[in-house]
Amino acid sequence: MTQAVEAIKLHDTNRYPPGDLAIWIFILAELSVFAAFFGAYAFTRMNNVALFNEFQHHLDRESALINTLALITSSYFVVRAVAAIKENHHQLCFRWLIAAMGMGAVFLVVKVGEYAHHFGQGINLSTNTFYMFYLSLTIFHFMHVIMGMVILSAVALKARRGGYSAAEHTGVETGASYWHMVDLVWLILFPLVYVMR
Repeated sequence: MTQAVEAIKLHDTNRYPPGDLAIWIFILAELSVFAAFFGAYAFTRMNNVALFNEFQHHLDRESALINTLALITSSYFVVRAVAAIKENHHQLCFRWLIAAMGMGAVFLVVKVGEYAHHFGQGINLSTNTFYMFYLSLTIFHFMHVIMGMVILSAVALKARRGGYSAAEHTGVETGASYWHMVDLVWLILFPLVYVMR
């Protein structure tokens, strides 16, 4: 009987997709919006190649690379947090989530530095078509990073209080799923806006 109960619990903790179904509906909706944005960017770029190539040179690729590494690292930390809670280590889960948010904070600080530089030069949404897309896409993503950190904060606080366990950790997986979506979008945005010629 005990083995049957454990088998049911194991099945429940390894369900796919991980997390709450509602977050996946939300993630798909968000990815659809970003896909439309990326499609519009690519289409507009095809008709303004010289303009886009010229102003891409003014972007700080080193900062963008730092941000890419920060988000990849934060996603790894979130994976470790999920693994920790699956073994009933709620304090370790909490610490991994704090580390992930630390990397998210690095992303935000670096991006604010970029924005300060551009705005200091008088660049805004109406400067030209390239900057309209650059600012719109990156600010939209920036807001998603903030939202992701709010979600991870709520998950981390509950984990610290012992609110999750190996048997019930849907909230951790839900937060992790959203954070991975934020990371995935940046991994498309970075080469599209900063690198591709």
